[in-house]
Amino acid sequence: MKQQAEVRQLKAGSYVIIDDEPCEIVSMSTSKPGKHGAAKARIDAIGIFDGQRRSIVQPVTSKTYIPIVERKRAQVMTVTGGVAHLMDLETYETFELTVPDSVADRVKEGKEIVYIESLGKRKIAEK
Repeated sequence: MKQQAEVRQLKAGSYVIIDDEPCEIVSMSTSKPGKHGAAKARIDAIGIFDGQRRSIVQPVTSKTYIPIVERKRAQVMTVTGGVAHLMDLETYETFELTVPDSVADRVKEGKEIVYIESLGKRKIAEK
C-alpha cells in the first residue's frame, strides 16, 4: 500500500518510493527557485529490501508516493540452512524469509522476531 504526499513534506528518515522500490531517505537538499523554474529537491535514499542507493530530483510542489512500511512480530517455527519458517502473531499466517548474517544469532526456534513488510515484500528487521 502507498499514499501520496508533496515532496516538500518529506524529510530524512522517512520513506519514499523510487523505481517501484520502497526506500528510506538518507539526505534531502532543496535549491532555490530560478528565473524560469520552481524550486527543486534532490532526494538520496537507500532501498529497504535491496540496499541499493537511489536518487531523484523533483520540484518541491510535485506529488510523490510514500510506501506504508509496517513492523510486525512473528514467531520462528524452524530455521533450516539460512531460511526461517515464521508465523505472524496477529494473522497466524506462515511464510519463509531468508535470515541475514547480521541477525542469525537472534533467529532461533520458538523466539519472537520483528519483520518489515511493505509493497508485498518482507524482510527480517536488523534493529
